Amino acid sequence: MVLTKEYRICMPLTTEEYRIGQLYMIARHSHEQSDNDEGVEVVENTVCEDPVHGKGQYTEKRIHLSSKLPYWIQSILPRIFYVTEKAWNYYPFTITGTFCFCSFMPKFHIAINTRYENNNGSTENCLELSPTELIHREVDFVDIAYDELSAKHYKEEEDPKYFQSKRTGRGPLVEGWRDTTQPIMCSYKLVHASFEVWGMQTRVEDFIHRCIRDILVLGHRQAFAWIDEWYDMNLENVRQYEQKMQTETNEKVRLKNQLDEKQTGTPSSSMPTTPKSPTQRSWFSWS
Repeated sequence: MVLTKEYRICMPLTTEEYRIGQLYMIARHSHEQSDNDEGVEVVENTVCEDPVHGKGQYTEKRIHLSSKLPYWIQSILPRIFYVTEKAWNYYPFTITGTFCFCSFMPKFHIAINTRYENNNGSTENCLELSPTELIHREVDFVDIAYDELSAKHYKEEEDPKYFQSKRTGRGPLVEGWRDTTQPIMCSYKLVHASFEVWGMQTRVEDFIHRCIRDILVLGHRQAFAWIDEWYDMNLENVRQYEQKMQTETNEKVRLKNQLDEKQTGTPSSSMPTTPKSPTQRSWFSWS
């Protein structure tokens, strides 16, 4: 059975503020991570439209992550490896899908549905799940201030227990902050992780969820800790910043991959081509 969790991540922001902060955080975080061996390459970022959700933004990314995987997964993968993330952002609702388009890992699939609301995670069926889905759903509240973060990612200046915004006066976040802080909003993320390979399914799906949770804690801490950098931006400003960061990040990832190819003797033509999105959506940050 596919492992399904609903993560609820509260932030001391409004949903309108979070829209800007999330875009800023993703662009800056991806750029910073591309310094650490690998990174996120943006293949496409364009306007899209849906008959139900209206106009939105479609992005397609290659997430290069070979060295970030545990040794027991690296042993079955090629040296240069990435997964593809496709996201349809109809804020305040998003659909994201992550896939591996390769013969050696044909059944890897992550699907994420997200909705944002101005509350502290109190909506019990925000994503309108069926009775059967509700039975199998596991709810996990993520606390950006008091949940554990890996030492390699910890920075005191990004710790919500100590950080206070100069622009807004928000923070530090004290114990029980989700019940007392205003403004507050919640990101409801329903995550389906699937790796249908006999003998490895449970282990890999558990690993995927641990990774996703770690990313959610780190990314949302950064979105809050960087508030003074993005608070005065509007959507046009942050899209310009996003484009600038994407151009720089793509160049850094491209140069890194060229170096890897020279070292391993693997020509560029051996890199699989990421197919563009099919007409029918597939499922899976950040978005």
